[in-house]
Amino acid sequence: MLHDKRILLIVAGGIAAFKSLELIRRLRERGASVRCVLTEAGAKFVTPLSLQALSEDRVYSDMFSLTDESEMGHIQLSRDADLLLVAPATANMLARMAGGLADDLATTVLLATDKPVLAAPAMNVRMWTHAATAANVETLRQRGVTFVGPNDGAMACNEHGPGRMSEPLEIVAAVEAMLVRDQPLAGKRALVTSGPTREALDPVRFISNQSSGKQGHAIAAALAQLGADVTLVSGPVAVPDPQGLKVVRVESADQMLAACLDAGGLDAGALDIVVCAAAVADWKAAKPATGKIKKQAGAPPPALELAPNPDILATLSRPGPRRPALVVGFAAETENVVANAIDKRARKGCDWIVANDVSPATGTFGGERNTVHLISAQGVEDWPPLGKGDVAMRLAGRISLHLAQAGKAQAAE
Repeated sequence: MLHDKRILLIVAGGIAAFKSLELIRRLRERGASVRCVLTEAGAKFVTPLSLQALSEDRVYSDMFSLTDESEMGHIQLSRDADLLLVAPATANMLARMAGGLADDLATTVLLATDKPVLAAPAMNVRMWTHAATAANVETLRQRGVTFVGPNDGAMACNEHGPGRMSEPLEIVAAVEAMLVRDQPLAGKRALVTSGPTREALDPVRFISNQSSGKQGHAIAAALAQLGADVTLVSGPVAVPDPQGLKVVRVESADQMLAACLDAGGLDAGALDIVVCAAAVADWKAAKPATGKIKKQAGAPPPALELAPNPDILATLSRPGPRRPALVVGFAAETENVVANAIDKRARKGCDWIVANDVSPATGTFGGERNTVHLISAQGVEDWPPLGKGDVAMRLAGRISLHLAQAGKAQAAE
């Protein structure tokens, strides 16, 4: 929670500025007070009245307002906060921050502050991947600015890729990670698997699936934000690595299992938390070809002989002295979602199953939202449709609560 924390929110000029309204509401839900600085460009997208109504505080925008300077000078404005949050942080704003400009109230406040700064980038994918933006971000990182996002997804410009501003709850989690010292998962070791696996048929072809890794990566980031020491074992994905945790990249299911064991599973020390969110291929080629399989005119297609892949979730759920305290699996289903997930939990021996519908109509694979059901020994808990970042934070919170309650019960024995 953010009780008594003071956030100075700087709203720059981008279409993602509309999210600043939800962001204010979410910050205040957690007990923070929010004061806003609105740039001239930002005012093209949201109004001062909207920001003021939600923050219940004045909105500042004019560098040379004598009234503002007498009541709240820009130096004091920059320091009368626990954290400065730039959302959206446009390409132009990042460039001005990196250049040390102070040509309006927002940049002057940022240059004058002695408090931590968190930036939530939002821009077109080509602007985000441009070398100039990359250099500006690296400069700001070296100066101590922290970044949350951007996410990968569809944008208002009808393009798709990295550059989409993080969702409000993801930004709130990043704020909490910077300001809240009491992290409930501090000292806990977590392992998260994410993305698809690729099973080679020959040197150029493989069996795989449409998992993007967005949900698994978001879960790893959420656990880290709550203080856990996280290792993320990821199949081939295009989403950026979360910050502040170890990432191990793999291709096949065999490689993923080996990485999980090396990361602290059955072969190397105890884990507290395992979340198997990866969409692991059930089958692999029994004998992958050593050379490219050639098509021959008139010949029938080659027979594909398959062999089962190792069961990573069942392996990590196996009873024993090194079994993690909580093992969470995922069940991606296209029909009978809850019934199949209940059966899967029993077969695998895990503690929880997070079940979701991945049929094409849902847009879950590769999309930004997810509708899940949490299956445990206590029954089925249906969650509403949420952004994948929100699902991750909610799951991380439930994991934290479960471990705390288990710890209290053990202490009482």
